[in-house]
Amino acid sequence: MFGRKAADPAGARAGRPGGPARPGEALRLEAVRKVYGGEGNRVTALDGVSLSLPTGSFTAVMGPSGSGKSTLLQCAAGLDRPDEGRVFVDGAELAGDGEAALTRFRRQRIGFVFQQFNLMPTLTVMQNVTLPLRLAGRRADKAAARAVLERVGLGDRLGSLPSELSGGQRQRVAIARALVTEPKVVFGDEPTGALDTRSARDVLVLLQEAVQVYGRTVVMVTHDPVAAAHAGSVLFLADGRIVGHLVRPTAEQVAERMTHLADEVERQRAQAGV
Repeated sequence: MFGRKAADPAGARAGRPGGPARPGEALRLEAVRKVYGGEGNRVTALDGVSLSLPTGSFTAVMGPSGSGKSTLLQCAAGLDRPDEGRVFVDGAELAGDGEAALTRFRRQRIGFVFQQFNLMPTLTVMQNVTLPLRLAGRRADKAAARAVLERVGLGDRLGSLPSELSGGQRQRVAIARALVTEPKVVFGDEPTGALDTRSARDVLVLLQEAVQVYGRTVVMVTHDPVAAAHAGSVLFLADGRIVGHLVRPTAEQVAERMTHLADEVERQRAQAGV
C-alpha cells in the first residue's frame, strides 16, 4: 500500500521499501523514469532522475519547455506514476495500487499550489481552506485556519467568495489551503504565472515563510528567474535530466544559466561520450 516507510537495505527490488529513511530528508527520487507515447512515438519526459531535498528547504525547478519539470513535479507529488524508479516523501514510499490509497497519501503528506488557484467558486475563503481537512475526514479546525489566513493577510476576508478576490488574494487562499493540513512538502506549479509583479512577489514571500515559519519543504516549478531567486536553490532540467544546480541564486545567475543551458547539456553529453 502507499506510505510504507523506507527501511530495507538499499537495492531492494522496485516497489518495496528500499534504503534507510534519512533524517532530515523531505523528498527523495531514485532513478525516476517516465515515458509517454506508444511504440515509434515515445517521449522520455524523465530519464533516470535522482535527487534528495532536505526538510525545510525551498527549491525551484527550471528548464526549457519539454524539459520534464512539470512531469518531475507530478511524479514527486503522486499526481502521476513513474514507469521506473521510486519516490519517497517524508521517508514513506509512493508505492502500491489504487487511486484511493494514493489520494490518502497525498492528503497526509503533500500540499499543492497551482497556477490557476483551483478554488471552489461557491465556497467562502474559510470553506475553501478547510475543505482538504473535511475531505480527509479530519476535524475542520477553524481557529487554525483563521490563524493561517491571518498570516497570509486575509483575516478580514473569511466570508468572501473567490470571485470577490483579486488574483493575488486567491493565490494566498490557495497557499493557506495547502498549509492548513500541515503537509511535509508543498508543491507549487507555476504559482506566480497568472499574477502581476506585485502579487507575485507577495506570493513568493509567503512561500518563503512556509519554509521559515512553518518548517515546510517547498518545491516550485517556474519559468521566471526572479521567482526562482526567492528559493534557496535551483535545479535545472533538460531532456528529462538534471543538468545543473545553483545555491542561493540571484535572478541574474538564474537567467545566465538558462541562457547557456543548451551549451551545458552538450558539454555533459561530450563528457559522457554520447
